[in-house]
Amino acid sequence: MPRFTLFALTLTCLSISSTLVSARPSSYAVWAADSAIKRGQGNGLDSSGKASVSYEHGELQWGLRLLFERTGNQTYYNYIQKGAENIVFPNGTVHGNYKLSDFSLDPVRTGPTFLYLLSKTGETKYRTAADTFRTQLNGHPRTAQGQFWHKLRYPNQGWLDGIYMGDVFYAQYTKDLQPTNASAWADINNQFNLMFQNTLQNSTVPNSAGLLYHGYDFSKTTVWASADRGHSPEVWDRALGWFMMALVDVLDIIGPTPPAAQQQLQTSLLQILRTLAPRVKAAADKDSGVWWLVISQPGRSENYFESSGSAMFVYSLLKAVRRGYVSDSDGSIVAAMKKAYEYMANNWVVANSDGTMGWTNTVQVGSLDGAGDFNYYVGVPTDLNDLKGLAAFLLASLEYETLS
Repeated sequence: MPRFTLFALTLTCLSISSTLVSARPSSYAVWAADSAIKRGQGNGLDSSGKASVSYEHGELQWGLRLLFERTGNQTYYNYIQKGAENIVFPNGTVHGNYKLSDFSLDPVRTGPTFLYLLSKTGETKYRTAADTFRTQLNGHPRTAQGQFWHKLRYPNQGWLDGIYMGDVFYAQYTKDLQPTNASAWADINNQFNLMFQNTLQNSTVPNSAGLLYHGYDFSKTTVWASADRGHSPEVWDRALGWFMMALVDVLDIIGPTPPAAQQQLQTSLLQILRTLAPRVKAAADKDSGVWWLVISQPGRSENYFESSGSAMFVYSLLKAVRRGYVSDSDGSIVAAMKKAYEYMANNWVVANSDGTMGWTNTVQVGSLDGAGDFNYYVGVPTDLNDLKGLAAFLLASLEYETLS
């Protein structure tokens, strides 16, 4: 083959490859969901094919449910159902890595999937599975104030993460199966309020944004506990993101005109959300529009813009405005969230040659198992296609695409 012909062919191939890689569907929500499904993510199995009761899967399934309701594409419903069947035996036993005796709130995040499928199918196995988690909450260890411990192995510690993991299910279960259970509604209200009160930044601390620390130790005995309320040292973006999503999701569950037993919860959640929403907006980086991994240390060396928390904030604040939970009379919240979303789409979305979407810059984990300080958070690696971030981007995309 002549050299110039080979050169032209190479250029043509590169051009085709570039076109494939840069091709982006009109709906990023669909793209994110289809990509996760193609990779087999969030299907109730771990990487070795064993049953896994995972909060990440519950988060994705929540997004797939919303996408199914919007598009009517049965693929999404079927994937949700298959994911549940992988962790629930026909008799309703939740199996795999789940142990009630661990008293961890994390696996409870799959509970809304069971309740959703129960409402769709009426199959008793989903009621039995949901009852398993409700039984766990009945005996779950608490602080003296009544806050659920995040896990049995973290005595007296409440984490923002746990509100999303446990209380979205708690609210959905109560709404669906025990709507007049006033003590349950009061308990859910208490969970949110205690977390808010014990983790809220004081205005006098350095770099205070009036946001929420990652967690607190009511006993004040762990290494990171502050002397006043036992709170942890930093505001971690994803922990706050979990809490913000829980606020809007539980408000959706109870509805705009709840019966008397749920009205105090609605009042509390609206008050908390209306307090935090403008502060979350204000805490975004002014140039990029997105949020630092450690929000309480903006611009510090080794800190970086993190994708899962940013996506959670966009989802929460756009939904808050759309539902009327938060006023945005001047349009500034929506404008800020659009700016953040467009940064995410332009910087953290990767178009793969196989047509799937890649997602970058999601920190692998954030725990209060150790020092809980700045160096800990920035020392945790980021992952490609981490489901905690990808599912959050799916949710953010659903809200963003509602704007157009």
